[in-house]
Amino acid sequence: MDDRRKFESVFSKKIRAGKRRTYFFDVRKTRGEDYYLTITESTRRFNSDGYERHKIFLYKEDFNRFLEGMTETIDHIKNELMPDYDYDEYTRRHEEYEAKRAAENAAQEQESEQNEEKDHSHPHENKSPESIDEDDMKW
Repeated sequence: MDDRRKFESVFSKKIRAGKRRTYFFDVRKTRGEDYYLTITESTRRFNSDGYERHKIFLYKEDFNRFLEGMTETIDHIKNELMPDYDYDEYTRRHEEYEAKRAAENAAQEQESEQNEEKDHSHPHENKSPESIDEDDMKW
């Protein structure tokens, strides 16, 4: 069996968490046709190129306890320690950020397409007949 195959994801979910941090949830397949979850936090380094990564491997026999413990811990923070905090603030900010990025990307694509159309247009297409000189007539 190819050793790379054991590292391939059969399902992946990417969650951006701000400008520097991303979480990856990857379902991977074992040689014994079993599945496990890897949770990876990837953080862009401040002073150098590249990313720092931290990984957790979660196996099926631990799914229920892990989820229960995580849910209980998050609920404790939300309900007991910081009940007045607006937990949706970052979701809204992220949605605004993604919408702005999408709009900027769409504008860049449209500008690229317009530039491409100009580059491929006939040399006299955008000129009035009066503005065409002899040099323009030499093809």
